[in-house]
Amino acid sequence: MEGETFLWLIRHATVEGVAGTIHAADARADLGDHAALVALRQHLPPDATTYASPSRRTVETARALRLEPELVSEFREQDFGDWTGRRHDELAATGGETYAQFWHDPAHGRPPNGESFADQVARVRLGLSRIGAGSATLVVHSGTIRAALCIALDLTPQAALRFVIDPLSLTRIDRLAAGWRVVSVNQRVA
Repeated sequence: MEGETFLWLIRHATVEGVAGTIHAADARADLGDHAALVALRQHLPPDATTYASPSRRTVETARALRLEPELVSEFREQDFGDWTGRRHDELAATGGETYAQFWHDPAHGRPPNGESFADQVARVRLGLSRIGAGSATLVVHSGTIRAALCIALDLTPQAALRFVIDPLSLTRIDRLAAGWRVVSVNQRVA
């Protein structure tokens, strides 16, 4: 791929609904923090190509930022399969050995009919490879941003899970001719 790519990765707004739930792709974003949205919008490059996960919360966040993204399926959140729509506390109480075993190796463990974080990293790598030179804004999920950091820093998936990525935070990474550069992670724009 020719040229340098400058990526602005934004985690979607907080999800409406019960905290601790593994939300489905159609979960709505809570767009009530207008000040944060305005501040974030002012930090984005005006000429960037915009991409988003096809999930409702990422699309709603992108539009609240006055962006019209191209939807990229590779930027979806990790697929938690049969656990989607359920709460972690409920799964801890009723999920048995399968749920407990998942947390022994969350980078490689797969929920029933789902995918591992390592699988997500491979998917995000493919999506990033399709972004050309120039500036790009991605409105995505915390797992997608962790996966991009895993790729940029050549980390193990387990190590990349240590990053905290807050709602409406900005992470900046660049793909250069000689490798990757990390500019900032989990920046709250004020």
